Amino acid sequence: MDNFQEKLQFYRNNMEKDVQDRINFIRDYVEKANANGVVVGISGGIDSAVTAALTIKAIGKEKVLGIWMPAYSDPIHEKDAQALSKAIGLHLETVNVGSSYEHIVAEIEKIATLSNLHKGNTKARLRMTTLYAVAGQKSYLVTDTCNYSEIYVGYMTKGGDGLADFNPIASLTKHQIRLLAKYFNIPEQIISKPPSADLWAGQTDEQEMGFSYEELDRYLLTGEGDEKVISKIERLHQRSEHKRMLMPSI
Repeated sequence: MDNFQEKLQFYRNNMEKDVQDRINFIRDYVEKANANGVVVGISGGIDSAVTAALTIKAIGKEKVLGIWMPAYSDPIHEKDAQALSKAIGLHLETVNVGSSYEHIVAEIEKIATLSNLHKGNTKARLRMTTLYAVAGQKSYLVTDTCNYSEIYVGYMTKGGDGLADFNPIASLTKHQIRLLAKYFNIPEQIISKPPSADLWAGQTDEQEMGFSYEELDRYLLTGEGDEKVISKIERLHQRSEHKRMLMPSI
C-alpha cells in the first residue's frame, strides 16, 4: 500500500470519530448563533450531498433545507438532487435562477462581453444570493460545501460558493469526501459522477483545473506527485490566496 492509500485507510479507520466531531461542530455553531436551522445549496454533487447528510445528523432533518438552483443545468444533476433527497430524508426545494441569470448577463454585456468563466461565476453568485435570501427570512445559517482540495487551489467563486456562514467539510479532501459519502449511503451515481460545478455545458472540475483529484489529493495528503503537477497546484494556490483571506482594509 502506497502512502496515499495509507492516508485514506487511516481516515477510514478513524471516520466514526471524525463524523462525530463534525456533527458536534455543526450543532454547537448553530446553537451559539441562535439560528432556527441551516440551508444547503444542493448541486447534485458529492460535496453538497455529504454536507447535507452531516447537517441532518447534527440538527435533524426538520431544521435543514436543501435548495436546488438550476440555471439551464444538465438534467442529470436534478435527478441526482432528487435521489439524494429521498436517500437521506432531505427537504428539497427548487429555485430556478436561469431566467435571472440570462437577464443579468444581458445587462452586464452592455458593458463588457463575459467569458464562460465570468458567466459561470455570475451563476454561482446568484445561487449564493438565493441561499442568503431564504436563510435571512427563515433565520437560518448558510453552510458552505467546498472541500479542502477545492479550497487549496481556489476552485470556488469569490462571493459565490466560497461564501457562507460556516463550513463543516473544509478540512476534507475529495477522496475523503467520497469515503464519507459511502458511510452515509449517498446514491452511487452521485459518488461516481465526474465532479462538476455545473457552470456551463460539459464543464468538469478536473478538466478546468488541469489535473485530477487523485493527483491533487495525493499531493495534499502526502506531498508526493509529478513535479509539473505540483508546480501547477502551488501556482493556483498562490494566485487564489485572496479567496481564503478577509478583504484588505485600512
